[in-house]
Amino acid sequence: MTLSKYDLTGKAALITGAAGLLGLEHAAALLECGAMVVLTDVSETALHEAKARLSQEFTTELISTFVMDVTQSQAIEGVAQILSSQDRRIDILINNAAINPKVKDDLNLLETSRLENFSMEQWNMEVAIGLTGAFLCSQIFGKKMAQDGGGGVILNIASDLSVLAPDQRLYKKEGIPDYMQPVKPVTYSVIKAGILGLTRYLSTYWIDKGVRANALSPGGVFTGQGDEFVERLSSLIPMGRMARHEEYRGAVQFLCSDASSYMNGQNLIVDGGRSAW
Repeated sequence: MTLSKYDLTGKAALITGAAGLLGLEHAAALLECGAMVVLTDVSETALHEAKARLSQEFTTELISTFVMDVTQSQAIEGVAQILSSQDRRIDILINNAAINPKVKDDLNLLETSRLENFSMEQWNMEVAIGLTGAFLCSQIFGKKMAQDGGGGVILNIASDLSVLAPDQRLYKKEGIPDYMQPVKPVTYSVIKAGILGLTRYLSTYWIDKGVRANALSPGGVFTGQGDEFVERLSSLIPMGRMARHEEYRGAVQFLCSDASSYMNGQNLIVDGGRSAW
């Protein structure tokens, strides 16, 4: 039966940026299918809270946590070595860690987000987390998947802005000069487009060892943004609304399981139809 291909019992998945909103949803999606999940993030406190939240719905023994900085290869290798010493194989890697500026009514998005003023320090930091981190984790855990012959799945979390330019009108604030208007930073588009390039590269690199790679491009998720922003964005989406945070679970389950066994090197866009309009 096709449904049996979604069964991940006995499989282990490592998720980066797992304490964030979508990281938690990715973990829940895989736990629903019986997988063990390894939550990684830079904050021990946030990881503790994430595990506590997931443990309300799922078996605690299936959830483990590691503080891990995806910009530091030594930190990633350290986690990989601990898992190996415990005889724990990572079958699924979800590269989810990223910096995504949130849009809130009370958030003061300064003109420093604008391309003309964007600092090299901010550029390097965001690229290191969102793109270099995905490369390093794929290098280390993907190599292990390939070496033992067991294969595996790498799922890179991109964005609808990997295929669309950001509509800066969404962030416009009345009464502010054009040169000070907040914008979606250049790094976000560059990183997410780069994630697609990394995905395609990985999809052919270890495929002879059974390692598949795909990307998931979510659209905007409603997290309590201001009414004006939500109305503006919803008007660009044929379904007329932003996503609910749990609506990507099915896509993650599909891409990480044998239900997508012949899917490789692709970008699954789940955006309510925005990119089709």
